Amino acid sequence: MKPPVFDYVAPRSVRETVDALGDPGRTAAVIAGGQSLLLEMHLWRRRPDLVVDVNRVAGLDGLGVDGGSLRVGALVRHAAFEAPQAVPGPLGTLFQQAVTNIAHPPIRARGTLVGSLAWAHPASEWCAVALALDADLTLRDSDGARQVPARDYFQGPHRTARRPRELITSVRFPLLSDDTGVAFIEHRRTHFCFATVAVSATLTVRDGVITGSRIGLVNASDRPVRALAAEQSLLGAEIADDLYHRAGRAAAEQDAAPVAEPFADPGYKRQAVAVLVGRALRRAAADQRSRAAGRTEGLR
Repeated sequence: MKPPVFDYVAPRSVRETVDALGDPGRTAAVIAGGQSLLLEMHLWRRRPDLVVDVNRVAGLDGLGVDGGSLRVGALVRHAAFEAPQAVPGPLGTLFQQAVTNIAHPPIRARGTLVGSLAWAHPASEWCAVALALDADLTLRDSDGARQVPARDYFQGPHRTARRPRELITSVRFPLLSDDTGVAFIEHRRTHFCFATVAVSATLTVRDGVITGSRIGLVNASDRPVRALAAEQSLLGAEIADDLYHRAGRAAAEQDAAPVAEPFADPGYKRQAVAVLVGRALRRAAADQRSRAAGRTEGLR
């Protein structure tokens, strides 16, 4: 199918972009990778009369550490995170594990992390990672910039706190400490399907005691979910295998609010959440032990 008729602009600066988005009386859509937007337009599910292409906007492709956080610009492609050394420490490992579950190489070469946050699909890997890690988004319009924490940003499927005239210019993720282990696990029906359920997990352990965890659930509700009940069940506990099972059940029964899909009813999804949270925590614990052993070996 052909998309509806639309006008197209390719601004060169953030100012030109927000001016285009602020054009009164027009329904505008931002395109960076276009991996979701273009399909929706071809299916006539999205009908913007103005498409604003930000690929030529200077300064949106930055990726780097600033203080204790990683800043990801709006034009940083998924593929940038396929090598774990692209981002320092455990955060780089988590990003590398998450990104390999996103579609396939051509999509990852064009799509962007910030674009995934803007689209806010319930099955988005990046949305759950951002929520679990307390990321902060920077949104800009003609009046200036504002910061929106991920916990306040996601409001439902494809619904966010972004206003129609705003552009997401970047997102910041806090770096993870060296005593943190990470894991990302995804279950889907086929390689080319969206995630049925996926889990992002971090586990911080000191002297055999869990001092912190961050668990994000993908497609376990109509928006990304932070599994706070599961996290609370881990805090202050000593490492034990049955602990991960209990955390998985807490996530499934208290944190998840699954929506039925053609191949996965809510009961199936809750069971998948329980299993995947337990597996992700075990892998995160193993990753943490490996990092601790590496540091000990390095001191010899």
